[in-house]
Amino acid sequence: MQDTNLIWNAVIALSSVVSLFVVRWAYFKILKIAKDKNLVDNPDARKLQKMPVPVMGGIAVFFGVVAGVMAGAAFGNIFDLTSISHLAPIWLAMAVMLYVGAMDDIIGLTPGSRFIIEILSLLGVIFASGSCIDSFHGLWGVESFSWWVAVPLTVVAGVGIINAVNMIDGVNGLSSGMCMTCCIIYGVVFRLSGDMANALLAFVMAAALLPFLLHNVFGLHSRMFIGDAGTMVMGVLMTWFTINVLESGSVTAANIGLPEANMIALALAVLSVPVFDTVRVMTMRILKHQSPFNPDKTHLHHIFINLGVSHSFTALFEIAIGILIVGAWLLAAKNGASSEWQLYIVIICAVILVWGTYFFLRNQVRRHTRLMHRMARFSVTTHHNSKNWWLRLQLFLDRREIKDKESEAKPKNTQVFHITIDPNPENKKEVDRRRMLEYMKGKAELYVDDIKRRSGADRLRVDALLFEGEMEGYIHVITRSTLGSAEIVALDENVTF
Repeated sequence: MQDTNLIWNAVIALSSVVSLFVVRWAYFKILKIAKDKNLVDNPDARKLQKMPVPVMGGIAVFFGVVAGVMAGAAFGNIFDLTSISHLAPIWLAMAVMLYVGAMDDIIGLTPGSRFIIEILSLLGVIFASGSCIDSFHGLWGVESFSWWVAVPLTVVAGVGIINAVNMIDGVNGLSSGMCMTCCIIYGVVFRLSGDMANALLAFVMAAALLPFLLHNVFGLHSRMFIGDAGTMVMGVLMTWFTINVLESGSVTAANIGLPEANMIALALAVLSVPVFDTVRVMTMRILKHQSPFNPDKTHLHHIFINLGVSHSFTALFEIAIGILIVGAWLLAAKNGASSEWQLYIVIICAVILVWGTYFFLRNQVRRHTRLMHRMARFSVTTHHNSKNWWLRLQLFLDRREIKDKESEAKPKNTQVFHITIDPNPENKKEVDRRRMLEYMKGKAELYVDDIKRRSGADRLRVDALLFEGEMEGYIHVITRSTLGSAEIVALDENVTF
């Protein structure tokens, strides 16, 4: 048994690595297709981005998940492990969601047509797998119940989860980071309970989301949105995990190692942020006599952005709320709380942390309180996109896209630049020019701040010298600040002096 567990751990780890590197390889190819075909999400009054952003990230993630699970199946056959063929229904559902989501991203679909396809896909998953939410596992004294109740309940829950995941996709890193966290939690739960196939799928999805998440949060030229294709795939996968946790005879419920654990409370805790935020938003729309599917800017992430908080901090805060709620459930389950109280604790925590945070912040904004002014001042500290570490990471992630742009924008330069520098040591400007060029020679790209600190040239003269070099053509500006000044520059390789 110990050897089998070690082999499974190795298979899951190797499959996750395969998934990660496949997404990393495919990402820029899909990004190029999206840009060439103008498959972008354009800004409008409701959206938070300021420029069109490619929207095909979900395809890259799905491609990585496919590769990772195929690798897992291959490794499993080599080591004679249990087959993972029973994952076929969720694979087909994910493929359908990818196709439908991509159509919605490209041409747009009506909410009605999306709902019909989601319902049919979930019915396919239920009857192909023979699994659905057909047990409350003793909650309120209810064990298993008829499929006449279970199937509609599963479909309603699944449609709700898919659309909840889709509706929180409003700031960079939120939906992908949230689902990555959920996959890790579910992966640990499945691994501890011995459901290795679902553990493999969960960790592979988490690994596939990591490269996308980095580009989505930190990238500039390489940023891509996951799109409806990605959110619908993530939503149906979260539904599959929920079904496997809550079905009667669930391996997870029987073997998780917490005899009193309430699986309904666990599933609700894992998805608490998207579910409770979506319930609040749709309820508020109905109370205003609007369609619950009418898009607006009343999600929890919108109130943070309204305060001036950065996208990355907003995503981290909401993910942290979800982790806290799961932690509250785990603490209750380990301390012997009844099934009912585990569920009540999750609901109370979610109401306080998800709904309470929204209404509290909205009240502060409307009243322009002193606390609101302090939060607005604090929000400035959450923006790190001008920090050196952020810019270096951004340059690392964008480097391939920058090189592709440069190669497409102009033919390879064969012009030789010979710069004559006055050797008179009294000519301070020419002395600084030589120091700057000698420091830049042989380096692919440099931050202007590094040139000022380390070249030995007068800091106050560097910007003017770089501008002259740019005008003469032997210095290339790679990126600029929001004010237009050069941030990253490169010296032409054909310069002599």
